[in-house]
Amino acid sequence: MLKNIVKGLKPSSTLKINEISKDLENKGKKIFKFGFGQSPFQVPLDIINELKNNSHQNKYLPVQGLKELREAVAKYTSTKKDYIYKPENVIIGPGSKELMFLLHTLFDGDILLPVPSWVSYAPQAIIGRNKIQLIETKRENNWFPTTTDIEKIILKNKSKNYLLFLNSPNNPSGQICKNLEELSEIVKKYNLIILSDEIYSELSFENEFKSISNFCPEKTIISTGLSKWCGAGGWRLGHFIIPSTLNDLKDTINVLASETFSSVSAPIQYAAVAAYTGDHSKYISISKNILKAVGNYVYENLKSNKILINKPQGGFYLMPEFLNKKFITSSEMCDNILKETGVAMLPGSDFGFDGKKMLARLSFTDFDGEEFMKQTQNEQKIDKNMILKFAPKIVEGVDKLKKWSESI
Repeated sequence: MLKNIVKGLKPSSTLKINEISKDLENKGKKIFKFGFGQSPFQVPLDIINELKNNSHQNKYLPVQGLKELREAVAKYTSTKKDYIYKPENVIIGPGSKELMFLLHTLFDGDILLPVPSWVSYAPQAIIGRNKIQLIETKRENNWFPTTTDIEKIILKNKSKNYLLFLNSPNNPSGQICKNLEELSEIVKKYNLIILSDEIYSELSFENEFKSISNFCPEKTIISTGLSKWCGAGGWRLGHFIIPSTLNDLKDTINVLASETFSSVSAPIQYAAVAAYTGDHSKYISISKNILKAVGNYVYENLKSNKILINKPQGGFYLMPEFLNKKFITSSEMCDNILKETGVAMLPGSDFGFDGKKMLARLSFTDFDGEEFMKQTQNEQKIDKNMILKFAPKIVEGVDKLKKWSESI
C-alpha cells in the first residue's frame, strides 16, 4: 500500500520532540524544552492588528502571492541586499518549508547538504527522488563546508546539476558562514544553484549580516519568512526570492503550488504587508539582545573539559559535544539526559552526523519572551540576574545539564 520511498521516513524530529515534551509535562514531569526551536517572543502588535483588520478577507489570492506583499518583500530585500529584486521574483508560501519541498520535487540533480543540516532537508530530497551528497564539516570552520569539500564531490561528475543548501545563521549549530566569497567562486565555476536558507538572518548577532546572495545573486534562491524574527511560526508564511536568471524554476514552483496549496491564507498575507513595510527595528534589536545574552549565558556555563561548544552567533541554537564514552549513540545519550534531568534536546544524528558523535542541538528559547521584552530596553546590557529572573528554566536546565555531564 505504501511506496517504498516513504516507508523509511519518520516524523520530523523537531516537531516530535515538542510533542514528547508536552506529553511529559502533562504527566507532571518538569521538562526543560531545549529541543524545539520556536521564537519565545510575541508577534509585533501592529502586525497582529493588521491580522484582525483583515480577518474578513476570504477570497483566494494569486498563487504566487498577494501583489502588495510581494512588492513589500521585494523592496525590503532589495534594500537589505543592495540588489534589485522585483515583485515577480517573490513567491509566497505556507511557510518556507513547503516551498523547499516543491523545489526538491522539481529539481533534477544532486542535493549538496553540509553536515549538520536542518532535519527536513534530507527527507524532502528523498521524497523528491534526488541523490543526497553529504558534505562533512569541522567545528573550526563554524560547521560550514570549504570550497575543497564541495569541489571534491563535483569533480566526480561535472555533468550533473547540483543544488547546494546553505543555512546561515545555522540550525542546529547557531554559527554563521564566514567563507561566503570563496564559496561563491565555486558556485560560479561549476554553475551551481544555491538555496540560501536565511530564516534566522534577522537574528544574526553581528551588525552586518552577509549572505551568499551578496556574492552570487544570479545563482541564489533566498528562503525566509515570518516564523523566527517575527515570532509567527504558527502563522505559516514564508517566501522564496528567485532571481530572474532562474525563471524556469520559479515558474515551475508556481505550477506545483497551484496543484498543492493553491494560495496562502488571505488574512495572514494582508497582515504580513505590515511586517515588511513597518519599522520593527526596535523589536528585532531587543529580540537579538535577549537571545544573544541568553545564548552566551548557556555557552559560558556549559563549556568545560567535558563539553565542547562554539559561541552562538545567531538564531536560537547551540550544538554541544559531550566528551564521554558511556553511550553508543547521540540518540541514546539524549534519551538518558531527558530521563535523568528533564532536559529535552535533539541528537546530532538527526542533523546528519554519525550517531557515534556525541553531539546535540540545544535550543535556548524556553522562557517567556513577552515578559522579558517588556522589561528590557533597546541595547540594554542583560546580566545574569535578569536571565535568572526572566529565563529561570534556562538557568536551571543548564545547571542540570552541566551536573549531568560531570557525573558521567
